[in-house]
Amino acid sequence: MAKRDCYDVLGIPKGASKDDIKKAYRKLALKYHPDKNKGDKASEEKFKEASEAYHILSDDKRKANYDQFGHAAFEGGGGGGGFQGFGGFDSSSFSDIFEDFFSDFGGQPSRRTSNRGNDLRYDVDISLEDAFAGTEKNVRYTTYKSCKSCSGSGAAKGSKPVKCDYCSGRGKVRTNQGFFTVQQTCPQCSGYGEMIGTPCNICNGNGKVQAPENVTVKIPRGVDDGTRIRLSGKGEAGSKGGASGDLYLFISIDNHNIFKRSEENLYYELPVTFSDAALGTSVEVPSIDGGKSKIKIPAGTQHGKQFRLKGKGMPILRRSTFGDLYIRVVTQVPTSLSKRQKEILDEFNKIESNKPDPVIKSFFEKAKKFWKKS
Repeated sequence: MAKRDCYDVLGIPKGASKDDIKKAYRKLALKYHPDKNKGDKASEEKFKEASEAYHILSDDKRKANYDQFGHAAFEGGGGGGGFQGFGGFDSSSFSDIFEDFFSDFGGQPSRRTSNRGNDLRYDVDISLEDAFAGTEKNVRYTTYKSCKSCSGSGAAKGSKPVKCDYCSGRGKVRTNQGFFTVQQTCPQCSGYGEMIGTPCNICNGNGKVQAPENVTVKIPRGVDDGTRIRLSGKGEAGSKGGASGDLYLFISIDNHNIFKRSEENLYYELPVTFSDAALGTSVEVPSIDGGKSKIKIPAGTQHGKQFRLKGKGMPILRRSTFGDLYIRVVTQVPTSLSKRQKEILDEFNKIESNKPDPVIKSFFEKAKKFWKKS
């Protein structure tokens, strides 16, 4: 029996685009697919015919040969690259079609591989001191737990899930479509391989119920903002006896009123008076462990000078070492002076005029040269 023209089979004109070819084939595949027409030989033949037409017209080279020689191009006699009874079929040309196709049947291309429950996230706020020393937090949240009434099976007491008769308990079905076989998730049992005859009246056949949970978690010292802690098995219960998901705690560290953190190091600004910076002094400074450290401010310390206290920073997570503490001097210039202070500073200014600071003197000498050039 002579084969029908490929364009006539798909119901498209010769100048149809690739998208038009794909749309036409998809429409016919959905209409005549064996899963929708079980036992209908005529539909199966039409599906095969449409698949062959799409195989030819979806490839530029095969389409060009067909346009020139017709079906003879693939029968070993009138132009190269024979179709050879589907022996050289490349299933990748159909992958995008059937990905959409399976979704229309409500299934998925592969069997359900896990009944594991969903993971959960919980945000935990702690202080910088807690991050330094480590702490414990009580976490309360709501999750889905396995139903105690049916032990998570979803079936009422006295009954059991029964094997799915559609897939014979395999959770997947195979369909022969002429020259290829397609495997998909069983649409009746959703891949579980069994069905619930009499559902549990507590969980309505879901096998799990919503319930509060309360866990105490140890937060190790050295955690940083955004650190994630995983509590295995503390997420939602799995389905049909599957494993529970995990609970992920995301750590957020509150801003501190003195210290600023960058990884394992701590920073803060130390305000000192103009006279202390000029004459020098010693001062006690705080550290994150609650203690004090004494540092010496040398005479003539400039604004922005930074001091480092080694090992006075944050502990490094899962290690016995610590970061450092950096202290930046901020010189405070008085904005309101008493009469006596003004007199002293005026006298100081006169002395400076006779013996100017070399750095200041050098700057203004450079400035004068610049102005002369301009």
